Amino acid sequence: MSAQSKAVWRWLGRVSFAETVALQEQLRRDVIAGGPETLLLLEHDAVITLGRSAVAANVLVDDGELGRRGVALHRASRGGDVTYHGPGQLVGYPIVRLRMGVRAHVEAMALAIADVLRSLGIEAVYRPSAPGLWVGDAKICAFGINVHRRVTMHGFALNLATDLDAFQLIVPCGISGCAVSSVQALAGESPTPRELAPRIAAALSDRFGVTFEAEPPAVAVSIAMPFGATRMDGA
Repeated sequence: MSAQSKAVWRWLGRVSFAETVALQEQLRRDVIAGGPETLLLLEHDAVITLGRSAVAANVLVDDGELGRRGVALHRASRGGDVTYHGPGQLVGYPIVRLRMGVRAHVEAMALAIADVLRSLGIEAVYRPSAPGLWVGDAKICAFGINVHRRVTMHGFALNLATDLDAFQLIVPCGISGCAVSSVQALAGESPTPRELAPRIAAALSDRFGVTFEAEPPAVAVSIAMPFGATRMDGA
């Protein structure tokens, strides 16, 4: 393999969807201006996001019920339909230069995550016709990206120990009857998102041809802190 481009990966902990959108947009502007590529790994507070092709009716409860359950609702600039994010789910946002076609980029993400799942004893298959990683008829990882000036944002959501009942609030990815699973449901136990993050970063490095190096925690915290205020914005 040829020499890989160097970049950084950053663990954000649990953060709101809106603040990560703002952070991704700033990081993408930095990459376009010649700055370093960055992989953000995190958990989200409970949120339903609607992609560019989302059908509003695929959210099955009203705003009042979402409020009672503590679930936010956001429009997103990513492709795809409706999905859910919440605690116990590892979300990854690669803000990287597009080195291949859009479909190939998404497939590279999927293959990297499938590599890690295989090491946990789970065989997952990528389906281009319904972008995601599937174990049998159940989806375990969803994908959706946005590309501007050949730099990506948004990415993937991998169910580790996610509350699967939350997916009953939506028609996942707009697919009627779509079953959803998780590492915990399939294997009986799961690493935490924080524990799995370094392995995901290494696998994405291999598949993207980008060397994601861990950013020192003090730097990551100081950069993330300005985005502490929640903003309503449209994974």
